[in-house]
Amino acid sequence: MRNKQGGFTLVELLVVIAVLGVLTTIAMTIYHNVQARSRVAKAEADTRTLSGAIGTFNAHMGQMPSALTDLTSAQTNVNGQVVGPFMASTPSPPAGWTYSYSAGGASGYQIVATGDSTTIVRP
Repeated sequence: MRNKQGGFTLVELLVVIAVLGVLTTIAMTIYHNVQARSRVAKAEADTRTLSGAIGTFNAHMGQMPSALTDLTSAQTNVNGQVVGPFMASTPSPPAGWTYSYSAGGASGYQIVATGDSTTIVRP
């Protein structure tokens, strides 16, 4: 008399491991894409916020800020009025990103955010 024991064969176990590996690869790829898209979205939102604060600074002061740090402190305009701060703090870029600001040019200023093989330019 033979005693038949239940269990999984080696082939069944290998198939399950292969399926789990494929699912893990798909999940990791989706996770990394979501992370990159969220960094891009944060950079876009930050540049829009900076652009709005620069526009407000220009309206009150009659000139462009010389640096982004000018937006976080009170300023005195040509009429002697103290205005600002225009932002509580300058936004910090997402991991792997850099922000740069330059005054001048046709539009009066330029904000450039670079990272994740993407460049965002405002205005």
